[in-house]
Amino acid sequence: MAGWLIPLVTATFFYFVGVFSYGLAGDLAARQSIYPARMFTLPVTSAALAGWPMLYGTAATTSLWLTTALLARWPGGIDVPLPLIWPALLTSVFLAWTQAFMWMPYGLPGLRVIVAVLWLAAVDAIVIAALHYKAPEPLMVAFLAPQLPLAYLAAWVAVARARRGDVPDWRGLLARPGQIADGRPRRRDGFRSAASAQTWFEWRRHGWSLPAMVASVVPFELLLLFIPGNDTAPVVFSTLLIVLLTPPFLAIFAAVRQSYGVTPFMATRPLTSVALVAAKLNMAIWSTLAAWLMVLVAIPLALILSGTWAVVSERARLGIEVVGTLRAIVIVLLVFAGLFASTWRRLVQSLCIGLTGRDWVIKSSVFLALSFLVAIGPIADWIIRDGSGQAAFFAALPWIPVVLVCFKMSAAAWIAIRLYDSRLLRDRALVTGAVCWLAAVIALYGLLVWFVSTPLMPRYFLGAVAILGIPLTRLSAAPLALAWNRHR
Repeated sequence: MAGWLIPLVTATFFYFVGVFSYGLAGDLAARQSIYPARMFTLPVTSAALAGWPMLYGTAATTSLWLTTALLARWPGGIDVPLPLIWPALLTSVFLAWTQAFMWMPYGLPGLRVIVAVLWLAAVDAIVIAALHYKAPEPLMVAFLAPQLPLAYLAAWVAVARARRGDVPDWRGLLARPGQIADGRPRRRDGFRSAASAQTWFEWRRHGWSLPAMVASVVPFELLLLFIPGNDTAPVVFSTLLIVLLTPPFLAIFAAVRQSYGVTPFMATRPLTSVALVAAKLNMAIWSTLAAWLMVLVAIPLALILSGTWAVVSERARLGIEVVGTLRAIVIVLLVFAGLFASTWRRLVQSLCIGLTGRDWVIKSSVFLALSFLVAIGPIADWIIRDGSGQAAFFAALPWIPVVLVCFKMSAAAWIAIRLYDSRLLRDRALVTGAVCWLAAVIALYGLLVWFVSTPLMPRYFLGAVAILGIPLTRLSAAPLALAWNRHR
């Protein structure tokens, strides 16, 4: 139940945070408020514009926690002593302050993310310390409850300022003294091509979404290392595993905003559909690099400051003694390469769906993904607990990758024919793409054979994993989806 409930509740909570703060439709790194400007013209007060989304968000997060507590008590009649009031207040406070920070205009680009992370990290640190010292529930309620009206007042002020166009500009304070003295603006070098300009534009619109999410979540996860008693190897490595899986997980939510629809400005650009898709792919690479740079800097810093570096270094030394130095280095590099590739893949794999611009296609894909997420837990539990389920699973295991490979290659062949008929890609580009994909599959297959070479693992299974692991169909379908939406 925990394995089924925790991913679903976590994904739902982050979705609530993104929806009710309008974070999925705004630029987190921009100076202006991300509150939708079209709503400023409504004949209602600024208090109503700020209050209703906060009220609905509070009701949604409170209902989510109450449902979680109910489901935690459900299986087998287990009496789980979960509090009902202060965790609901905590989720509501987290969302309310996020709304206030998202709607507030700032004087510097990127300052919104820094302020939000520092403030929410301070709130979470106080709550974690109170849990460690077993603070009673009335004390937790007394700490959290006053923050809701304070967050509402901050959001009200933020919406009122954004509504009258009050956006401070502090960039002049950071300019060079010579520029301030003579008043000359900074010269911006021209772009080498229209494609590089489009890549820069995509970065300004969506590039900071994933790094901002990572910067908002990873510090809270690393705070677990600073709790007294959490310096044991299981806790430390469990925390590091959660941190390493955070960028691929958050990339799912960042991809929703990055791949959604085609604006008229984008559709009329003097670029081909393939060039527009390539700009999004390049932006996703830079976004992934920025997100993982934050993680790779934050992890050693947290280990050193929390005093848990010795635990990791000791386990690393034991691992090197078992597998050897060279193999250990290769394993670490492969793990990070796999996590990096998984993050980038999740950013771009939904392009073919989002670029269609059809709401029913996008919503159906989200519904299917959530349905799979909900169903995978009970199915895995049935396979683990039921002997007949295990027998059926292992009997079908050799055929599952074969069926998936056949389906993927059939879809890829159909997409290649459509790309050739529509002339979206030249013949040389199609052949080059196919050769590069085949080389990547062979390289991954060689690594898998070298890493898990055992008679118990048939080679065809590793080949199927390599074919399924390298993206092909959805990336190839992205130009078709964009052209379909662009010229309808």
